[in-house]
Amino acid sequence: MPELPEVEVVRRGLAQWVTGREIAAAEVLHPRAIRRHVPGAGEFAARLKGRTLLSAERRGKYLWLPLSGAEEALLAHLGMSGQLLVVDPGKPPEKHLRVRLRFEDSGPDLRFVDQRTFGHVMLTPLVSGVPAPIAHIAPDPFEPAFDEAEFARRLRARRTEIKRALLDQSLISGVGNIYADEALWMAKLHWARPTQTLTRPKIAELVSAVRTVMSAALEQGGTSFDSLYVNVNGESGYFERSLEVYGRRDRPCSRCGTPIRRDPFMNRSSYSCPRCQRRPRSPR
Repeated sequence: MPELPEVEVVRRGLAQWVTGREIAAAEVLHPRAIRRHVPGAGEFAARLKGRTLLSAERRGKYLWLPLSGAEEALLAHLGMSGQLLVVDPGKPPEKHLRVRLRFEDSGPDLRFVDQRTFGHVMLTPLVSGVPAPIAHIAPDPFEPAFDEAEFARRLRARRTEIKRALLDQSLISGVGNIYADEALWMAKLHWARPTQTLTRPKIAELVSAVRTVMSAALEQGGTSFDSLYVNVNGESGYFERSLEVYGRRDRPCSRCGTPIRRDPFMNRSSYSCPRCQRRPRSPR
């Protein structure tokens, strides 16, 4: 699933290509893509016609395009395989095209393509500038609204493993499995370290590591392991080549040379260096 850097790459592309454009028509080709828009495809298309896309915004892994005429936005979640593509209107429909927006200027379409149909788009009211369905999600570490002191207080109060806390979108948004592993490696923290044992300086070091890893990923267009994550022009990201631990089982740690370890974690995997990231002792 795309994490914050991948979604931010898409947001920047959308901001460049669709801001200020008036929608001529919206077409829904698969009802599952708008399953959370309860009124259905006809109402969805009718409400978008004639509206102008004002900007492209993001919180964590969610994208939204505020619309003219009301405090309302087109909200998108990419899921496992969703893609928002800016495409020449004369190009044939993609195999897994789900929703298409055409514009009055006859310029490039905006197309939502989703092979696995886990993603979705919907129209939703804005609450203080944020779509109502995601108002409960915490600010991400790049937002001005992110309060590091409050994050540290709530993190220590969770009394759980640090990686579980990083993946909790109500605590900090945008961090997924890949960048959690990378940030924990950078901060020399084992994924099972209890949150209540972390000092405030160590939490500050971890937040800095999260920002550093994600910023580096942004510079390289995000992380692509297959063709399902691409930016709005259909290009893949290259940060996969710079990963330190994620997906690098048995390869040497670049810091100490110890083979990277893979552990089962929440039906997924967690990667760490056994030497740089000492596993916490089990309580007696």
